[in-house]
Amino acid sequence: MIREFRLPDLGEGLTESEILSWRVAEGQSVTLNQVIAEVETAKAVVELPSPFEGVVARLHESVGSVVEVGSPIISFDVADPAGTSVPAGTAPVEDAPRRQPTLVGYGAEPDKAGRPARRPRPGLSAQPAPASPVPPVPAPAPAPVPVAPDAVAAGNVEVMPDRPRSTPPVRKLARDLGIDLAGISGSGPEGRILRADVEAAIGSRDDPGMQAGAQPVVADAPHLGQGREERVPIAGIRKHTAAAMVASAFTAPHATVFLTVDVTPSMNLLEKLRARKEYDGVRLTPLVLAAKAVCLALRRHPGLNARWDEAAREIIRYRYVNLGIAAATPRGLMVPNIKDAQELGLRELALAISDLARTAREGRTPPAALSGGTVSISNVGVFGVDAGTPILNPGEAVILALGAVRNQPWEYEGGIALRQVTTLSLSFDHRLVDGAEGAAFLRDIGDVLGEPAMVLAMD
Repeated sequence: MIREFRLPDLGEGLTESEILSWRVAEGQSVTLNQVIAEVETAKAVVELPSPFEGVVARLHESVGSVVEVGSPIISFDVADPAGTSVPAGTAPVEDAPRRQPTLVGYGAEPDKAGRPARRPRPGLSAQPAPASPVPPVPAPAPAPVPVAPDAVAAGNVEVMPDRPRSTPPVRKLARDLGIDLAGISGSGPEGRILRADVEAAIGSRDDPGMQAGAQPVVADAPHLGQGREERVPIAGIRKHTAAAMVASAFTAPHATVFLTVDVTPSMNLLEKLRARKEYDGVRLTPLVLAAKAVCLALRRHPGLNARWDEAAREIIRYRYVNLGIAAATPRGLMVPNIKDAQELGLRELALAISDLARTAREGRTPPAALSGGTVSISNVGVFGVDAGTPILNPGEAVILALGAVRNQPWEYEGGIALRQVTTLSLSFDHRLVDGAEGAAFLRDIGDVLGEPAMVLAMD
């Protein structure tokens, strides 16, 4: 029977995902929980496991497609519950409980009581299932579904028109350039549309001297990115980032305060800690100290660890700190957060930040890590930037930007000395935070970074 797999909600109410790659092809046999595709949603890359064991009948979407949750992405030709193959196109019986998808895979097909059926262990014979006293009621026949060539040859399925024959990279190129493949004649084997065909179509479209239906003459076919303009579709991380920043900028009234701090004592502390055995292999940076300082300062200013709920007309104050760390990755800006960061010591916090950054760069950040943040830090200093006015993450009241640490002449002990100095920038939601509160919070962070021993006086 033909079973469709629809894109599931991969967590946190996400509405769509982009197909990054297919790990299977039409006509290929797959096993339960075998990875069939990689999708990107809310800046995270997630591997989709197969919910069925059978043969891939159809890939409904190409690489690069943005698919809404609930839309079919792949169809399988699977065996019926008795283990015999059912002719493709036959209506499946849907009176048995379905398996429920999870982020880590799918359980075995449940029995009629709703319990997952156990597979027989090697060397043990499975007991035959008792015959059902009541014959199953046939389900209504579904709409025709395009299937594998062997099913078509059997003559028991209606074939829908095929999409133009091409490879996923060629389809993505055509989509990026706004070219309809249906209007292109392929020059490849069996009429397959090649990259050169798409590039030739670009020359035809952009050349005002070409007559309708005339074949373009292309000496050197242009490539994507050449020419005076390039059009890039708004999708993936850029799309999510833009939506979040617009929502934040036009919802929360932003205000920003700045503080320049002599962090020489903190830099000396980091050097001493790096020499200690318990910190072997731990990456200690000014960001780690800033993260700890933020958690400490929130104890004295809990009102900044909050969210404005416009619909409920309430201010929600958190009794925990999910600390977001802005990370620049090959896919774009991401802000995963460390859950319950207020419970972590300096070493654990350093390890968590390193793991967070590595996972983000590798594209393995789970969707849950990208939601639920309460306060964030953006380390603009790694780019050589001194200060900025960071935009709040939606649902958060404050965000700290940590500037570059530079050697500068500074007033010190009644004279001028060369000291290590940085600038802190704090943006806050002025509906939740008054200027005095924001300034006091930033001052406490500066005190910890300027003299780490100050934590002993903070309660």
